[in-house]
Amino acid sequence: MKHMSSLRSLLLNSSYEPMRVVSWQKALVLWFQGKVEVLEYHSAFARSVHRRFQLPSVLRLKSYVRPRTAGAVRFCRENVYIRDNYTCQYCGNRFPAKALTLDHVVPASQNGPKDWKNIVSACRDCNQRKANRTPNKANMPLLTEPGAPGWLPTLQLEISEDHVPPDWAPYLRLSTG
Repeated sequence: MKHMSSLRSLLLNSSYEPMRVVSWQKALVLWFQGKVEVLEYHSAFARSVHRRFQLPSVLRLKSYVRPRTAGAVRFCRENVYIRDNYTCQYCGNRFPAKALTLDHVVPASQNGPKDWKNIVSACRDCNQRKANRTPNKANMPLLTEPGAPGWLPTLQLEISEDHVPPDWAPYLRLSTG
Protein backbone atom coordinates (compact mmCIF):
# COMPACT_ATOMS: atom_id res chain seq x y z
CA MET A 1 0.00 0.00 0.00
CA LYS A 2 1.09 3.57 -0.68
CA HIS A 3 2.22 5.79 2.17
CA MET A 4 -0.75 7.83 3.44
CA SER A 5 0.92 11.15 2.65
CA SER A 6 0.93 10.26 -1.07
CA LEU A 7 -2.76 9.34 -1.24
CA ARG A 8 -4.83 11.72 -3.33
CA SER A 9 -8.50 11.93 -4.22
CA LEU A 10 -10.14 12.64 -7.56
CA LEU A 11 -12.77 15.38 -7.25
CA LEU A 12 -15.62 15.28 -9.77
CA ASN A 13 -18.21 17.93 -10.48
CA SER A 14 -21.81 16.92 -9.81
CA SER A 15 -21.97 16.16 -13.55
CA TYR A 16 -19.16 13.57 -13.07
CA GLU A 17 -16.61 15.71 -14.95
CA PRO A 18 -13.13 15.49 -13.38
CA MET A 19 -12.27 18.81 -11.74
CA ARG A 20 -9.03 18.32 -9.83
CA VAL A 21 -6.97 16.10 -7.60
CA VAL A 22 -6.98 16.92 -3.88
CA SER A 23 -5.12 15.63 -0.85
CA TRP A 24 -6.80 13.00 1.31
CA GLN A 25 -7.04 15.63 4.07
CA LYS A 26 -8.97 18.02 1.80
CA ALA A 27 -11.16 15.10 0.68
CA LEU A 28 -12.09 14.35 4.30
CA VAL A 29 -12.88 18.02 4.99
CA LEU A 30 -15.18 18.19 1.95
CA TRP A 31 -16.88 14.97 3.06
CA PHE A 32 -17.32 16.12 6.67
CA GLN A 33 -18.75 19.44 5.40
CA GLY A 34 -21.36 17.49 3.44
CA LYS A 35 -20.26 19.03 0.13
CA VAL A 36 -19.48 15.70 -1.59
CA GLU A 37 -20.57 12.13 -1.84
CA VAL A 38 -17.87 9.49 -1.78
CA LEU A 39 -17.96 7.18 -4.81
CA GLU A 40 -14.78 5.14 -4.18
CA TYR A 41 -12.50 4.60 -1.19
CA HIS A 42 -8.80 3.92 -0.66
CA SER A 43 -7.94 0.91 1.52
CA ALA A 44 -6.31 3.23 4.09
CA PHE A 45 -7.97 4.80 7.12
CA ALA A 46 -7.50 8.00 9.11
CA ARG A 47 -8.05 7.66 12.83
CA SER A 48 -9.32 10.05 15.46
CA VAL A 49 -9.47 9.31 19.17
CA HIS A 50 -12.86 7.58 18.90
CA ARG A 51 -13.36 6.73 15.21
CA ARG A 52 -11.66 5.70 12.03
CA PHE A 53 -12.56 6.94 8.56
CA GLN A 54 -11.84 5.18 5.31
CA LEU A 55 -10.08 7.64 3.01
CA PRO A 56 -12.05 8.77 -0.05
CA SER A 57 -10.50 8.02 -3.44
CA VAL A 58 -13.18 9.50 -5.73
CA LEU A 59 -15.56 12.28 -4.64
CA ARG A 60 -18.48 13.90 -6.43
CA LEU A 61 -19.65 17.40 -5.55
CA LYS A 62 -23.31 17.54 -4.52
CA SER A 63 -23.75 20.95 -6.21
CA TYR A 64 -22.57 21.82 -9.70
CA VAL A 65 -19.62 24.22 -9.83
CA ARG A 66 -19.23 26.13 -13.07
CA PRO A 67 -15.73 25.66 -14.43
CA ARG A 68 -13.65 28.83 -14.55
CA THR A 69 -13.66 30.56 -17.90
CA ALA A 70 -10.55 31.53 -19.84
CA GLY A 71 -8.57 34.23 -18.10
CA ALA A 72 -10.11 33.46 -14.73
CA VAL A 73 -7.41 31.15 -13.38
CA ARG A 74 -6.97 31.82 -9.67
CA PHE A 75 -3.54 33.13 -8.70
CA CYS A 76 -2.09 30.81 -6.05
CA ARG A 77 1.08 28.84 -5.34
CA GLU A 78 -0.23 25.56 -6.77
CA ASN A 79 -1.37 27.20 -10.02
CA VAL A 80 1.99 28.96 -10.50
CA TYR A 81 3.72 25.57 -10.13
CA ILE A 82 1.30 24.04 -12.65
CA ARG A 83 1.77 26.94 -15.09
CA ASP A 84 5.56 26.48 -14.83
CA ASN A 85 5.27 22.68 -15.11
CA TYR A 86 6.93 22.24 -11.68
CA THR A 87 10.13 23.56 -13.27
CA CYS A 88 12.56 26.09 -11.79
CA GLN A 89 12.44 29.05 -14.15
CA TYR A 90 16.15 29.68 -13.61
CA CYS A 91 17.96 26.32 -13.78
CA GLY A 92 15.31 24.44 -15.77
CA ASN A 93 15.18 21.42 -13.45
CA ARG A 94 11.85 19.84 -12.53
CA PHE A 95 11.00 19.41 -8.82
CA PRO A 96 8.17 18.16 -6.61
CA ALA A 97 6.06 21.01 -5.21
CA LYS A 98 7.66 20.66 -1.76
CA ALA A 99 11.09 21.47 -3.24
CA LEU A 100 9.89 24.62 -5.06
CA THR A 101 9.45 28.19 -3.90
CA LEU A 102 7.78 31.21 -5.41
CA ASP A 103 10.19 33.92 -6.57
CA HIS A 104 9.44 37.58 -7.25
CA VAL A 105 11.10 38.41 -10.60
CA VAL A 106 11.27 42.04 -9.45
CA PRO A 107 11.80 41.66 -5.68
CA ALA A 108 9.03 42.76 -3.34
CA SER A 109 11.53 45.13 -1.71
CA GLN A 110 11.69 46.91 -5.09
CA ASN A 111 7.88 47.12 -5.27
CA GLY A 112 7.56 43.98 -7.39
CA PRO A 113 3.88 42.91 -7.31
CA LYS A 114 2.63 39.49 -6.28
CA ASP A 115 0.87 38.58 -9.52
CA TRP A 116 1.07 36.28 -12.55
CA LYS A 117 3.57 38.51 -14.39
CA ASN A 118 6.07 38.80 -11.52
CA ILE A 119 6.00 35.41 -9.76
CA VAL A 120 7.74 32.26 -11.01
CA SER A 121 8.58 28.81 -9.69
CA ALA A 122 12.15 28.50 -8.43
CA CYS A 123 14.11 25.81 -6.65
CA ARG A 124 15.46 26.79 -3.24
CA ASP A 125 19.07 27.00 -4.46
CA CYS A 126 18.26 29.34 -7.36
CA ASN A 127 15.94 31.47 -5.22
CA GLN A 128 18.71 31.94 -2.64
CA ARG A 129 21.35 32.59 -5.31
CA LYS A 130 19.17 35.23 -7.02
CA ALA A 131 18.46 36.75 -3.61
CA ASN A 132 17.08 40.27 -3.59
CA ARG A 133 18.00 41.04 -7.21
CA THR A 134 16.33 41.03 -10.60
CA PRO A 135 17.24 38.16 -12.95
CA ASN A 136 19.44 40.55 -14.99
CA LYS A 137 21.41 41.77 -11.97
CA ALA A 138 21.84 38.18 -10.76
CA ASN A 139 22.85 37.04 -14.26
CA MET A 140 20.09 34.40 -14.08
CA PRO A 141 17.82 34.76 -17.13
CA LEU A 142 14.29 33.38 -16.94
CA LEU A 143 13.44 30.35 -19.08
CA THR A 144 10.03 31.78 -19.97
CA GLU A 145 8.39 35.16 -19.51
CA PRO A 146 5.75 34.81 -16.77
CA GLY A 147 2.16 35.69 -17.52
CA ALA A 148 -1.41 34.86 -16.61
CA PRO A 149 -2.49 31.55 -18.15
CA GLY A 150 -5.80 31.35 -19.95
CA TRP A 151 -6.26 27.86 -18.58
CA LEU A 152 -4.37 25.23 -16.62
CA PRO A 153 -4.10 21.57 -17.64
CA THR A 154 -4.38 20.54 -13.99
CA LEU A 155 -5.59 16.99 -14.48
CA GLN A 156 -3.18 16.24 -17.30
CA LEU A 157 -0.25 17.27 -15.09
CA GLU A 158 -1.45 15.63 -11.90
CA ILE A 159 -2.59 12.36 -13.43
CA SER A 160 -0.22 10.34 -15.53
CA GLU A 161 -2.07 7.69 -17.54
CA ASP A 162 0.63 5.21 -16.50
CA HIS A 163 -0.13 5.76 -12.81
CA VAL A 164 -3.91 6.20 -12.65
CA PRO A 165 -5.37 4.48 -9.61
CA PRO A 166 -7.63 1.71 -10.94
CA ASP A 167 -10.71 3.11 -9.17
CA TRP A 168 -10.26 6.48 -10.97
CA ALA A 169 -10.17 5.04 -14.50
CA PRO A 170 -13.97 4.83 -15.01
CA TYR A 171 -14.27 8.56 -14.20
CA LEU A 172 -11.48 9.74 -16.53
CA ARG A 173 -11.61 9.86 -20.29
CA LEU A 174 -8.27 8.25 -21.01
CA SER A 175 -7.04 7.47 -24.50
CA THR A 176 -6.90 3.76 -25.12
CA GLY A 177 -3.77 2.83 -27.03
